[in-house]
Amino acid sequence: MQLDASGLQVLSRQECLDLLDTARIGRIVFTDRALPAVQPVNFCLYGEHIVIRTSVGSKLAAATQRSVVAFEADEFDPDARTGWSVTAVGHARAVHEPEEMARLAQLPLVPWTPGNHDHYIMVAAEQVSGRRITVRPTS
Repeated sequence: MQLDASGLQVLSRQECLDLLDTARIGRIVFTDRALPAVQPVNFCLYGEHIVIRTSVGSKLAAATQRSVVAFEADEFDPDARTGWSVTAVGHARAVHEPEEMARLAQLPLVPWTPGNHDHYIMVAAEQVSGRRITVRPTS
């Protein structure tokens, strides 16, 4: 097990993807009017792509067209002081092909907000990193 300078377990790419596959809420970081923006989203992992479902006219849909974005998901137990955090960076793209949209529509990705959410954004997990904090033995 590899530890970083803070004593956190460094996760492999596959461990990061496996953890992302268990999460349902994450945060996407993008640029909005030349400023950084963060938005919580529900998502699914599809292969090595993060899939987000939104409306066509949303700020997120406009801002992520052919952009490099960051994505982060985590899970923590504050009482046990354990948890993990995974970050992915990659190119985002809108999905336009009907066959691909039909495949993505089969994912368990149900919008949490009202309205028409028939626009899919795919983020390629090009750079992936993660850390896990585990219970430390008492001395």
